[in-house]
Amino acid sequence: MKFDVLQVVGMVLVAVGAQGAIRLLIDHGKLGLLGWLGAGFAGTLACYVVVAAIGVVLTGWAHDRAKAAGRRK
Repeated sequence: MKFDVLQVVGMVLVAVGAQGAIRLLIDHGKLGLLGWLGAGFAGTLACYVVVAAIGVVLTGWAHDRAKAAGRRK
């Protein structure tokens, strides 16, 4: 069950990071969810990319662990 939850959290991070990065690339003025950082365009874009990358790694790791535990085929 723990790995299922971690997979969902990872997928949410991927979705939020990717959507934020794409939205920022389309409209440079709207910093979105991470606008409170005050890092400007480049810093905020980098943060969105890092969030998406963390989500991909977390989802892959949780999937592999669930597969090793016999919960995935």
